Amino acid sequence: MSNTALSFAYCDQMVADFEKAIEKPITEPTPAYYVGVDLGTACVVIAVLDADKRPVAGAFRYADVVRDGMVVDYIGAVQIVRELKEEIEAKLGVTLVNAAGAIPPGTDVLDGGAVKNVIQGAGFECTGLLDESTAANRVLGIDNGAVVDIGGGTTGISIFKDGQVTYIADEATGGTHFSLVIAGAYGKDFAEAEKYKRDAAHHRELMGVVQPVIDKVASIISRHVADHPVDAIALVGGTCCFTGIEDVIEKRTGIPTHKPANPMFVTPLGIALSCEPAAAEE
Repeated sequence: MSNTALSFAYCDQMVADFEKAIEKPITEPTPAYYVGVDLGTACVVIAVLDADKRPVAGAFRYADVVRDGMVVDYIGAVQIVRELKEEIEAKLGVTLVNAAGAIPPGTDVLDGGAVKNVIQGAGFECTGLLDESTAANRVLGIDNGAVVDIGGGTTGISIFKDGQVTYIADEATGGTHFSLVIAGAYGKDFAEAEKYKRDAAHHRELMGVVQPVIDKVASIISRHVADHPVDAIALVGGTCCFTGIEDVIEKRTGIPTHKPANPMFVTPLGIALSCEPAAAEE
């Protein structure tokens, strides 16, 4: 088995363990907690790891507080993160102290301060911010390849060589654009289209409608990786939950493309891994 395959196996197991921990938190005492807060365009996720960096709890909520990678509803974002924090704390019986966050590649000047303020406004000490694709690679472990984070409003690309970031980019086009074309094709309002899109039972039917958007994402990826040696592409972000998106991107780019199990949870787990741990307060 290749190193890449081993990395993806670790990633898929990590995500599977996190999904179980969301449903049934692990309440055994641990010396410290690693916490990641992912303010996504469509979904806000908090991931909690124990001192051994194993998932022990988490929570998420679909929300419209971030658009195109930018916080547009500061009060709403703070409230959601605070409520998710309190929900997890009630289940674990502790008060979580530190948390890390992330932002789309290249947007630190524009919105890094807002993300940090949301995390701190919700009651955490923010220990740092990193770009979303780099966070995802903490779980994926790609040495030479590209991590592509397709969120609600943007597609973020980080290219890695020997495990180090050599190039980052972020362009508009993501899940929001899927929902817009679905809304137009089906005569639905945006909220209805979003809900319809999330149901995997509709994905085969919707592929013909959203394929032009997937093709646009693929063209963005192709353009940014053209001058770099990329052995493989790993897809993360909520939009990648769309069935078959990895097959279209692999065909269009000509590069082997992998979609981890539940790509929505890869980035928040990577953010948690980058957190400076702190002992929880009873």
